[in-house]
Amino acid sequence: MSSPVTDDPRPLPPERPGDNECCQSGCDPCIFDYYNDEMDRYRQELKAWEARQAARAEATSPSS
Repeated sequence: MSSPVTDDPRPLPPERPGDNECCQSGCDPCIFDYYNDEMDRYRQELKAWEARQAARAEATSPSS
């Protein structure tokens, strides 16, 4: 059987842009808007991953 790390790796958060990467000219969308969208997506993926891991742990734990 494969380990969870191999067949279902934990999602990685997006890399936060450096403060100097924003041009401060009021762009819409700003690079930080893109980052915030990616963080929202990461949080959703992490929540789903955690649920899958919990379900796997429950399925493989010995019955009491």
